[in-house]
Amino acid sequence: MAHPHKGAPKLWGAFFSILAFCLSASAQETYKFASRDSCDLYMDIFRPAEPSSKPAILHVFGGGFITGQRSDAFIRSWADLLTSDGYTLVTVDYRLGMKGYKVGKGLVGAYKAAGQFYRSQEMGVEDVVSALGYICDNADSLRLDPANIVLAGSSAGAIITLATVKALANGEIDSLPEGFALKGAMSFAGAIIGTSGAPKFKNAPCPLAMFHGTADKAVAYDHLGTALRGIWGSSYISRQLKRKGYSHCIYRFTDYTHDVAAYHIVMWPEEKLFLEQNIIQGQDRRVDATLTSDAHPHWTPVSLDTIYN
Repeated sequence: MAHPHKGAPKLWGAFFSILAFCLSASAQETYKFASRDSCDLYMDIFRPAEPSSKPAILHVFGGGFITGQRSDAFIRSWADLLTSDGYTLVTVDYRLGMKGYKVGKGLVGAYKAAGQFYRSQEMGVEDVVSALGYICDNADSLRLDPANIVLAGSSAGAIITLATVKALANGEIDSLPEGFALKGAMSFAGAIIGTSGAPKFKNAPCPLAMFHGTADKAVAYDHLGTALRGIWGSSYISRQLKRKGYSHCIYRFTDYTHDVAAYHIVMWPEEKLFLEQNIIQGQDRRVDATLTSDAHPHWTPVSLDTIYN
């Protein structure tokens, strides 16, 4: 749930800033899509130079539900990768449900805060659904196809992404037009928070790609908590989908921590394959890959205590 760069060495911060400056070519449009009691919510749209029939990627930022911005520097760099290949990127706000909330130390503190974590997730889902509804209602003026959207998220944003995917698969969202469905979803270090048991998929979700470090101490890779209250990560979700026979892709980074939450650029080749083959071509392509190389970037490790205490 941590912001992917919290505590990162200055070198990596400078790298992403320079990369964003050098690569940035995508024009940005900004729209207000919802008003809440506490704030207004906006989306930024980055488009390819030429019109394209490829999906729009709607991205939800990370930050532990306490911080983060919809268009951070590394997301702008990712936008250039996407738009240069014909994809539109939409980045959205959501309310930060853990901001100002005191979480006790250790697993006991996290367990006691489970209700607030769950409410933060559900507020995020509500806001993302509002963004999707705004796109549906204004498709022509926004030049976006509601039937061609891939949801993506990092860390807390990946939690919101996976919870939204589950809710849509289970028919739990009735505020979107009848028949609405995501074209696909990508989760970078994501999970689903629950207070009444493990997440279940009653129906097949949209094509899904998950990226997660096996030693992640911020967002559980498998399961953290009790049978009723806790967080169920990518590995657990993958097992449930396999048991149901639902196709998906999962990339497991052995001994990697929460760094994977910021691997949008690092994993672009695999994302590109997923988008082209699973989404555009509609292939029933299933991947369960374990990556053991230490070649990918590392930042200062984060945990629940370093985020909230």
